[in-house]
Amino acid sequence: MTKKDLSPADARALLMEILRAELARILDRQAEAAIFEYINGFYSPRRRHSALGWKSPVAFEGKLA
Repeated sequence: MTKKDLSPADARALLMEILRAELARILDRQAEAAIFEYINGFYSPRRRHSALGWKSPVAFEGKLA
């Protein structure tokens, strides 16, 4: 298929499809980065755990040192 085979409406529709797919990829990467940052920045190191006597892993390790 060449450019000449596409009508202006088809070309616009194809462009919109490509842009939507690229935007979805960008948003997926941003969401993945935000979730990773939350888990590794707050949830895992600072959240209190019952197995650690309701202390955060950071506080628990600090008490051991």
